[in-house]
Amino acid sequence: MMEVHPYLSVVLPIYNEAGALPGLFEELVPVLRGLGVPYEILAVDDGSQDESVPVLRRIQRDEPNLIIVRLRRNFGQTAAFSAGFDLARGQVIVTLDADGQNDPADIPRLLARMDEGYDIVSGWRYNRKDKFFTRRLPSLLANRLIAQVTDVRLHDYGCSLKAYRAEVVKGIHLYGELHRFIPALASWMGVRIAEVPVNHRPREHGRSKYGLSRTLKVLLDLVTVSFLLNYAARPMQLFGGMGLLAFLAGFGIAAYLSVLKLVFHESIGNRPLLLLGILLVVVGVQLVTMGLLGELIIRTYHESQGKPIYAIRAVETAESTPPATGLKPAPGFSEKVGAGGEVELPSPRRGGAGGEVLE
Repeated sequence: MMEVHPYLSVVLPIYNEAGALPGLFEELVPVLRGLGVPYEILAVDDGSQDESVPVLRRIQRDEPNLIIVRLRRNFGQTAAFSAGFDLARGQVIVTLDADGQNDPADIPRLLARMDEGYDIVSGWRYNRKDKFFTRRLPSLLANRLIAQVTDVRLHDYGCSLKAYRAEVVKGIHLYGELHRFIPALASWMGVRIAEVPVNHRPREHGRSKYGLSRTLKVLLDLVTVSFLLNYAARPMQLFGGMGLLAFLAGFGIAAYLSVLKLVFHESIGNRPLLLLGILLVVVGVQLVTMGLLGELIIRTYHESQGKPIYAIRAVETAESTPPATGLKPAPGFSEKVGAGGEVELPSPRRGGAGGEVLE
């Protein structure tokens, strides 16, 4: 009997969510069955200490499409997402939190949007049900900063409810807390990104694993993402540029002091400016050397793994035909969602790294 591969993979990172899981699957499974396509649910248990795994096993008896992935310990949400992406077999991968705050009923809307030709469809919690000062305000500031730095302008990077084409996320390696930056990391491929307002509900079970302490981690990860997007394939332009400026500044200071000493016979040995000039010259040489080492490392990385520095969307010949895009909107489905309905953001905008975002 031929094995049927799923079209849709749903990835659920789980950490101590035993109370929320039964209600979540009561909503999720009917939605997925109603899509009319083969699907799988990858529940990635990130070292839960409660009854999450026994609850999942009970649910699995009635839902054979549920696959339970158990990590050996708590590696973090990014690692759980990465494990789900690696094991997913579907052409489209949908992610959402297991705490019940994301509404599974929004999944068809994301897929219908993706069927319009987008590679990533991100949820936007436009009416977020979280505390303002500890959750919403830091998130608002972080989203604006991330959009400014990466030039991929989304309202809500932190929303876990997203839909991806498998070839996009499977080409991204995630470390640290980079899962929220996937749209930005994917932008170098030239992906098309849309954002859809989604329902957000108050947490009814358990407690949040996020707090203000995560803001600092987000800022540090943003520095990493900015470097990866702009200079990962050309580190010499960053380190070499800074090194050249430092060297020229130091050389200028040294030349000025040399004129004072040789022409005007002034004493320069007790001047702090002399030490500054020497320091800038040395730092400049070191930065240029770092750039050269970075170029060697980048070439070793790409050439040893056969990893290209480009991404191909499709190769079309005279005989080829464009592939079907997947799901069509369900009959009777409306694109508008009440007063907070889907916002048709004005026009496509080209991100600095090549990501086209519908805002």
